[in-house]
Amino acid sequence: MDILTIGLGVLIIFLFLILAKRATKWAKKMPKGAYLFMALMPLISLFPIPPPAFKNVAKAKQEQPKRKEDNGDDKK
Repeated sequence: MDILTIGLGVLIIFLFLILAKRATKWAKKMPKGAYLFMALMPLISLFPIPPPAFKNVAKAKQEQPKRKEDNGDDKK
């Protein structure tokens, strides 16, 4: 990994923590804000992080035509 990717990841995590802290302070000031905050936080779980297995399947699909070309089984 290059330093730019690592720096970007750290920056995103830092910004997320700042936003979470501000949202928590806002929710503590207003009871209605607390309910809204509690209602919106579970929405984060609606966007699942795909497991690495999907990447392996995509690689296998790309390598399959290459194997056919290597074996001479190319039917065009």
